[in-house]
Amino acid sequence: MIARRAGEKDALEELDGLDGLDALHGVKGLTGALDGVGSALGSEPRPAEGGAYGGPLRARLEALRELIGLSRARLEGSILEEAGRVLEEASARQRLSTRHTVVAIAGASGSGKSTLFNALAGVPISETGLRRPTTSAPIACTWSDGAAGLLDRLAVPGRLRRKPLAGGDGDEELHGLVLVDLPDHDSALVHHRDEVDRVLALVDAVIWVVDPEKYADAALHERYLRPLAGHAEITFVVLNQIDRLPGDAADQVLDDLRRLLDEDGMALGEHGEPGATVLALSALGGQGVGELRELLGRFVQERNAPARRISADVDAAAGRLRPAYVATGHPGLGERSREQFADRLAWAVGAVAAGETAERAWLRNAGRACGTPWLRLWRWYESTRMPGLGKPRAPVAPEEELTARQRVEQAVRTVVEEATAGLPAPWAHAVREAAVRGAEGLPEALDELAVAAGTPGRPPRPAWWPAAVVTQACMTLLQIFGALWLVGQIVGVLEPGLLPPVLVMLAGIIGGPLVEWSCAAAARGPARRYGQDAERRLREAAAGCGRARVLDPVSAELMRYREVRDQYVTVSRLRM
Repeated sequence: MIARRAGEKDALEELDGLDGLDALHGVKGLTGALDGVGSALGSEPRPAEGGAYGGPLRARLEALRELIGLSRARLEGSILEEAGRVLEEASARQRLSTRHTVVAIAGASGSGKSTLFNALAGVPISETGLRRPTTSAPIACTWSDGAAGLLDRLAVPGRLRRKPLAGGDGDEELHGLVLVDLPDHDSALVHHRDEVDRVLALVDAVIWVVDPEKYADAALHERYLRPLAGHAEITFVVLNQIDRLPGDAADQVLDDLRRLLDEDGMALGEHGEPGATVLALSALGGQGVGELRELLGRFVQERNAPARRISADVDAAAGRLRPAYVATGHPGLGERSREQFADRLAWAVGAVAAGETAERAWLRNAGRACGTPWLRLWRWYESTRMPGLGKPRAPVAPEEELTARQRVEQAVRTVVEEATAGLPAPWAHAVREAAVRGAEGLPEALDELAVAAGTPGRPPRPAWWPAAVVTQACMTLLQIFGALWLVGQIVGVLEPGLLPPVLVMLAGIIGGPLVEWSCAAAARGPARRYGQDAERRLREAAAGCGRARVLDPVSAELMRYREVRDQYVTVSRLRM
């Protein structure tokens, strides 16, 4: 009872300054105020529960939710903030009544929006007059019960909730309409402008009221109409006060208004096409108000304004997110990039040199096994005279080691540049970070591979080596036998005959190098294959190390980007 009396007192205060017929209308407003108090006390029936969004919108919202979840670790919170707000508002609106459509009336000071609000309600609810600002807080008028949750969401106080026609439901064609009169968007008071921005972000549709003097106001077009161009299907633009324009001036102003809206990027709903509704009227004289009421009635009865609003909000959020998800080129890791990366790592780790070293080692082993004893003896003698000969090579010089490290770094930079060509900046940064983390220990790991490949075991012995060794031994024995035979003839132990021992010696002397040369020729093919196998093993080991440390993390980031890009395609309804 105390709350009801307080509401009655507030309503009576609103009647101050009214007399005559205005006072009668004030009594009707009092009844509306009492209804608002009753709503605040909980006497209004509970609002109908909202239904789930269906069709493409539901899929887009789910994709947007998935998109945000996949992107939180890669994008800054400020980039996803607007998309998160859209999801929250969509969820909040979904839980509320689907039988109601919330339409806000917005406009500049003196445009006549409060007069139009009262004309649609059929009763003077919103205060009008010369004093500015007249409307200081949102005032709501509902044509049916069950909208308390929606008004609570808009933060409209109970004393400012009204019913049309002295508490009745008004026109049946407007059943389900929740009409909200907003403060002036160009008010000198910052609080009023903030209220306008807050409510405009929550309503299902907007009626912009302009007058012949301010319809081209830059503040209106740049701050509201142009940013909300994507919300054309839930936008009504009303040229008020046409009774002040002489002759065909109203048509000229209306055409110029359409031109300005077109420049703002707002589609116009003409010739059956979806877009903003533009019409002229006089809220004070009543001209065109009936047409607007009829348009609002059809709009409300379609009961799809909330879904249209959410869909437009998703479009706007997707447009702002586009730079973070749409690539300008064709980023990725193709087979060519992978092969070139493996070639660079193989070159850095010295795979070619390792293969050549293995080939030379195989040839040396063949030479030792199949060479003449005298040649091996000479090599041993040379090694005793030059102690450094035949020892392993000295360690790699620091300059060469530095060069190899730089080659590895260059290989990583090149593959990252190829993978991120045209990639949006946040994802390109994530790919670079993954590559840098993986490449931290890559040079050391490649060094270990090179050391392991540089100390191979003894090369394998072909099956024909024993035969070659036996043949070489026979040639040596022939030389020795011929020499002994010749010595025996010289000392007189054997019968003289120079030709046979000489021929035997020549056979051994010529046969030994011939066998060695034949073995060397036969060893070139196996030695080359042995070197190629060594090079291939080191190349594959280096490629595997680079793949595990660099390519796999880069591929994982690119796959994550493709996942979020697919979700973004669903959200934005793009074809890529």
